[in-house]
Amino acid sequence: MVLCLKAWESRTLPGLLNVNYCHFTIIYHNLFSNIMKICVVGTGYVGLSLALLISQKYNVVALDISKVKVDLINDKRSPIKDEEIESFLHKSNLDLTATTDVREAYLGADYVIIATPTNYDSATGSFDTSSVENVISDCLEINPDTTIVIKSTVPIGFTDTMQTKFKSKNIFFSPEFLRETKSLYDNLYPSRIVVGDTSDKADTFGKILIDCSRKNDGEISIFKMKSKEAEAVKLFANTYLAMRISFFNEMDSYAESQDLNIEKIIKAISSDPRIGNHYNNPSFGYGGYCLPKDTKQLLKNFDNIPNKIVKAVVEANKTRKDFIVRSILNKKPNTVGIYRLTMKEGSNNFRESAVLDIVNELINNNKHIILYEPLMEEYPINNIEVVNNFEDFVSRSDLVIANRYSKELDQVKNKVYTRDVFNEN
Repeated sequence: MVLCLKAWESRTLPGLLNVNYCHFTIIYHNLFSNIMKICVVGTGYVGLSLALLISQKYNVVALDISKVKVDLINDKRSPIKDEEIESFLHKSNLDLTATTDVREAYLGADYVIIATPTNYDSATGSFDTSSVENVISDCLEINPDTTIVIKSTVPIGFTDTMQTKFKSKNIFFSPEFLRETKSLYDNLYPSRIVVGDTSDKADTFGKILIDCSRKNDGEISIFKMKSKEAEAVKLFANTYLAMRISFFNEMDSYAESQDLNIEKIIKAISSDPRIGNHYNNPSFGYGGYCLPKDTKQLLKNFDNIPNKIVKAVVEANKTRKDFIVRSILNKKPNTVGIYRLTMKEGSNNFRESAVLDIVNELINNNKHIILYEPLMEEYPINNIEVVNNFEDFVSRSDLVIANRYSKELDQVKNKVYTRDVFNEN
């Protein structure tokens, strides 16, 4: 043992172990420390917020294919726009390192949490789960005894398929319930924890999340079930939220068509405690990372199962966007100014923004469009000009459309078309 420690101190292990210094320190850490090592794969909203949460009390290695992201994290800077994450990463005393090296990440990890993107593939009508499968394959090759927790959103039944394919029962699903730009907060103060397994390792994982939260014991409900049931929880929860958004959007379409005050209607309806005053602010349609793809995936999972509501939720979003486009065209503007593509204030996410489909339809109707988006230098469609000077943007726009209103627009309120009643995300 003395020889091993001497070798470790000199950062070489000549003739003793055929491992490099990095791998030996991991082995040494696990042998002589009670601190559990947890690997988080993917440093988007889900992965990074989880890594920050858990690294308060455990050794965490964040793995990402992007060296730029890895370098930023190691420099205590956030690779995504989120003020809370940026502050937490910079100020907190965290046991967190980031790497692009899969062996460094997986070797010696007690748990490997997968938080890679699973985008909806319209060609197959299902999630593209290739990133998750690749991680499982690489991870089990390097560390076959680890426990793999899938946080990426997957089709119902996916985890069972992975257990069979890789001949491992140490794979389970645990959904996340995070709001964009509030992902760290929602991990620190979780509404509930769902674990798709009933084993001791699954129980320990649930306790890790509770242990690292800022809620007291007993304040967090934990639900243990089969992975297939946990996968259903995720997709049905997001589809319900999409349904609620669609309902209030459809109500707003009616109110606008009949010249009714939608704000008064919504407030009166939402005062019923059975309905509640939440998720009731009209928009141009639901969008973002989760709702569009999750609703479509759930509809795919309903193949050969009778349904009306889930199909209607998917179709309602297109109907709403078509209504918004018609409303814009009826105002007969020469130049339409698009105020921001992001779905939420404080976000830099354009993906699946409801505004994108509206832009495309306006182009199809030969409308001249300019875009104000400070986070973008140029738009991928050549005939749309990005104007980053706000004064120039509003002066050149006959009509400014805004999915979410901002105080910045107060000076040109008479030009603005928005369905944002309560000025909130």
